Amino acid sequence: MTSSPRELSPGLVVQGIASSMSLKDFKLIAFDMDSTLINIECVDEIADAVGMKAEVAAITEAAMRGEIADYKESLRRRVALLRGVTVADLEQVYVERLRLNAGAEELVRACKAAGLKVLLVSGGFTFFTDRLRDRLGIDFTRSNMLEIASGANCGELTGRLVDQPWGDICDGEEKRRMLLQTCADLGISPKQAIAMGDGANDLPMMSETGLSVAYHAKPRVREQAMVAINAGGLDRLLEVVRPG
Repeated sequence: MTSSPRELSPGLVVQGIASSMSLKDFKLIAFDMDSTLINIECVDEIADAVGMKAEVAAITEAAMRGEIADYKESLRRRVALLRGVTVADLEQVYVERLRLNAGAEELVRACKAAGLKVLLVSGGFTFFTDRLRDRLGIDFTRSNMLEIASGANCGELTGRLVDQPWGDICDGEEKRRMLLQTCADLGISPKQAIAMGDGANDLPMMSETGLSVAYHAKPRVREQAMVAINAGGLDRLLEVVRPG
C-alpha cells in the first residue's frame, strides 16, 4: 500500500485508498459467505450434528488463518467428517443458527440501488448459498456441493463433494477466477469491483479488485485489505464509500 493505515473512526481502518469514493465508482461487489455475510462457519455447525464440531472447527480456524497450505485437502478432511449428517440437519443449521451479519441487508440494498451486481463466492456449500441468493437477490454464486446419498442412506451426506462443471472445490484461487470471469462477463475491469472477506482464502480475489475489505477478519487479511471493519456491521463500508 502507498499509505500507512489510519483509523477513520473506532473499528474502521483504511490504507492506500482515495479520500473520496462512491459506490457508483464500482460495478460489482463480491462477498465471502461464512463469517463475512453470515455469522457462522457452516461446516463447523453442520459437524455439530455428528459430534465433530471441535475437530472440524480446529481445521477451519487453521485454514482461515492461512496456516494450511492446501485448502482443498483441508475441506475434504472436514467434509469427510460430516458423513451421516442428514438434509434435515442442514435445514436446522440454516433455520436455527445461520444469521446475516449486521448491516448485510443494508449494504446489499445500497449496492443494488447504486447499480452494482452482487457475487457470492464461498468455500461453503450450495445448500446455503442458494438460499441466501434467493433471500437477498444476489446475482451470481459459486460454492461447493455436498454429495447426498441415495438408496438405503437416502438423505444423508456421504462425506464427499460433487464435482461441478467449473471444477471440484471453490478455494481461494477459484474465488479469484470466478471474480475475474464475472468481471469479464460484465465487461468491466476488476478495479471496478469490491471484494469483502475474512479469511486467507479470500486474499486472492481481494488482491484483484479496486477495493478490498476485511470484515472482522484474521490478522493477515486485515493487514492486506484497503478497508478493515473491525467493529460494527458490514454497512460500515458506506462510511468509506458513500452510497450516492
